[in-house]
Amino acid sequence: MADTKNTKNAADAAATPFNDAELAHFKDLIVNKRDKASEDVDRMRSQLADAREQAENDTAYSFHMADAGTDAMEREKLYLMIAREQKYIGYLDRALERIESKTYGVCKVTGNPISKERLEAVPHTEISIEAKLAQKK
Repeated sequence: MADTKNTKNAADAAATPFNDAELAHFKDLIVNKRDKASEDVDRMRSQLADAREQAENDTAYSFHMADAGTDAMEREKLYLMIAREQKYIGYLDRALERIESKTYGVCKVTGNPISKERLEAVPHTEISIEAKLAQKK
């Protein structure tokens, strides 16, 4: 019985509700978001490198412990933001894979089409708004 369910989900997943022009639109949207996120990661990595260089140049006489703590906290925040952006890029990459395999826009929970409006707002989503609301209950 589990095999029948898996086969049904695989068959449902193959049927994207969008035509090629719509898929191309979503691909452009996702690629633009991915490019911006990659630029943000590069910018934050540059900030980290600058902060490290600044920390190496400071002497014990010109640097207060409170300043060191603030700088460490700022570096930690940058590391967390980089990790978050990289996770977001991974979501965008998976959405691009779904576009290529023509499974984009199908809810992985319900198997129903995801609304075009939801995909415009969150183009990397894998679930419909109905499934998302059901998860929050």
